[in-house]
Amino acid sequence: MTILNFKEKLQKYAELIVKVGVNVQPNQPVVLYINVEQQELAHLIVKEAYAAGASEIMVKWSDTFTSRQFLEFANQERLENIPDYLVKEAEYIADNKAARISVISEDPDAFNGLDHNRVSTFQKANGKALNVVRKATQNNDLSWTVVGAAVDKLWEEIFKTTRIDQEDPIAAWKKHDETLRTKADWLNKEQFKALHYTSPITDITVGLPKNHIWEGAGSYNAAGIEFMANMPTEEVFTAPDARHIDGYVGSTKPLSYAGNIIENMHFEFENGKVTKVTADKGQNILEELIKTDDGATSLGEVSLVPDPSPISQSGITFFNTLFDENASNHMALGAAYPFSIQGGTKMSDEELKEHGINISQTHVDFMMGSADMDIDGIKEDGTVIPIFRNGDWA
Repeated sequence: MTILNFKEKLQKYAELIVKVGVNVQPNQPVVLYINVEQQELAHLIVKEAYAAGASEIMVKWSDTFTSRQFLEFANQERLENIPDYLVKEAEYIADNKAARISVISEDPDAFNGLDHNRVSTFQKANGKALNVVRKATQNNDLSWTVVGAAVDKLWEEIFKTTRIDQEDPIAAWKKHDETLRTKADWLNKEQFKALHYTSPITDITVGLPKNHIWEGAGSYNAAGIEFMANMPTEEVFTAPDARHIDGYVGSTKPLSYAGNIIENMHFEFENGKVTKVTADKGQNILEELIKTDDGATSLGEVSLVPDPSPISQSGITFFNTLFDENASNHMALGAAYPFSIQGGTKMSDEELKEHGINISQTHVDFMMGSADMDIDGIKEDGTVIPIFRNGDWA
């Protein structure tokens, strides 16, 4: 490793993940999802989590080679049916409010060339079988965080964007949390009826539900404990009204999805639904994505990220949504987070739909912001207020 003081920085990173990312509490179980190539970081996270009082740590190792072999050669029945022991494990994680740490580091194009129907079949089955964890996560019933790991040349950028290079990363995160929360508070006060996005490749109006809630940086779980769902993060976000989305939007960064790269996506929306979708690369994968279920044809999240954000200015395309979404305004196909509307975590799926909150078993962010994007907030009385001009807060 060529980075100066790498081990010291990696130790600080593990501490940040445990203390700020999921904010592990005494006697709380922890589940860690991580690739086998990141064993050093995994061991540091395990050590820090036990030091914070974790009751147990379940390490869920992944391996790109093994996963590819499974998707290519497993019999069809196994792709369509998830074993009961995995379902029971998901129920245990949800029931015991385990803190979920997901470390993303896999090759973004790892499944290129595989039969996309087999990949899609497994993803749908897995999403349905493990729905209990997805719902607990989307409701913030438990603490969760998604962080990145990398090969040598990207570690320095990860340390920079997660503030590990600062003298006190935890204090730096608290300050950053306050900054984003100020933006969210202003948007919550305005309660815009809709957002209007315009750029050379986008002209779309996205409705917002009544009593929607913008969040920035920190979230709170059901026990009132703060955590950071994403590190890094530069966004404030909320749920759109999935019934009122009209216009067209083009992507500004490639998307890694299902182990494949999708480039130059273009979506057309009418009355909240995708009516046409194209991509220069990976269109068949994109078409399978929006067939996941009815909710996959609409949006579940709109996020505001200024183009001058550190990740955008790095000039690096990470091919990793965790990082790339924090370089650009983005939207998400699929599920909305119920906490994005007042009282949403207590509503049934049908009640959420009645309020315009999208329901789906998938949630896939795509980047659509740029330095030449303007965004206006539209009030209930028709008043238009600038939010972004030329890719930055107005």
